[in-house]
Amino acid sequence: MTSSSAAGTAGPLRRMTARRRDEAHRTATPLELFFDLCFVVAVAQAGAQLVHALAEGRTGAGIVGYLFIFWGVWWAWMNFTWFASAYDCDDVPYRIATLVQICGVLIYAAGVPRAFADNDWTIAVTGYLVMRVALTAQWLRAGLSESRGPARRTDLRYAVGLVLCQAAWVALLAAPDPVKRPLFLVVVVAELLVPPVAERDHQTAWHPHHIVERYGLFTLIVLGETMSAATVAVQSALDEHEAVGELLPIAAGGILLVFAAWWIYFAVPAHQRLAGNRQAIPWGYGHFVIFGSAAAIGSGLEVAVEHAVGKAHVSAVAASAAVTVPAALFSLTVWLLHARHFKTGTAQQLVLPVSAAAVAACTFAGAWAVLAAGLVAAVTVAVGVTLSERPTSLSSRARGTDGGHGNQ
Repeated sequence: MTSSSAAGTAGPLRRMTARRRDEAHRTATPLELFFDLCFVVAVAQAGAQLVHALAEGRTGAGIVGYLFIFWGVWWAWMNFTWFASAYDCDDVPYRIATLVQICGVLIYAAGVPRAFADNDWTIAVTGYLVMRVALTAQWLRAGLSESRGPARRTDLRYAVGLVLCQAAWVALLAAPDPVKRPLFLVVVVAELLVPPVAERDHQTAWHPHHIVERYGLFTLIVLGETMSAATVAVQSALDEHEAVGELLPIAAGGILLVFAAWWIYFAVPAHQRLAGNRQAIPWGYGHFVIFGSAAAIGSGLEVAVEHAVGKAHVSAVAASAAVTVPAALFSLTVWLLHARHFKTGTAQQLVLPVSAAAVAACTFAGAWAVLAAGLVAAVTVAVGVTLSERPTSLSSRARGTDGGHGNQ
């Protein structure tokens, strides 16, 4: 089945067999794009809770709560994305199952405030239960459609793994509050083990280019939410205060940081590295840090704005760190996951690590911290583009395959 058939009119019922990993012109479908957009609600909820916690000086609790909440968002998206890459048949039952998963995402988002503030995960786990019913049915359908053998065993292992992990989440609701978060980590480990265990003797037919595109699109959505949240924060501050002089450096620095994050992420053809699960699983799991830090930049910008107008009960250093730390973490993780594999020479390899350290150092620049970090990010892009123009075979090949964005 070609990508065009997946994006067209849904048939009443198609056999859910694995798609080809070498399928030409495989791109994200409108349904996948719609699914991603529904996650904006959950990302925004997680970011809003982080802003409140950081602005009130509850830094430790805020970061921990944010990581727990955002993990749920990221893992739900991961579950759908990798299944769809292998088995998207785009018929009516598939679309209905996807709609059910979207409903689960929205229920999860509605439960974010209670989970964050009160450690009450009832609504959030209910949302996951709704998602898991649909996804388990999808894996069972895929398994029954496959001929007997490794492919069917892999699909059924996924279904069993989902059921067992979801049962653990439901059981976790009955645990005493002091042990809920430690037990949460245990279930997280179990969830992360499901894909490598399920695929230990057979790899599902995910498509490298499609997977990289899907991750790139979600990165764009998260960066867009970051820009939107920061814009609303600046607008609200201007409506209540005459603080243009204090807000302009934050706004300018924020725009530079987000634009540089986009440039750095899309500078290399990451799909060229995803030959199999050995590369793909660490790469996919590592995006928890990329997505989480990208969203946290927006929350940090909101905290910086609130501090500039005297509404945040934190120090200038803490308000600046809310922006600079996630921005530095984003650049460093992009380098670790894929950018470093497309570099030649010490100079190219050092660009992003040095930039990350410089952005983190901007934390201590006082009221100019965000602008300074944005300027560092802009210089990073300029240096990366300049170095990529050197006539080396690898950089030339990278430029030829990534549309000339530059090899950061």
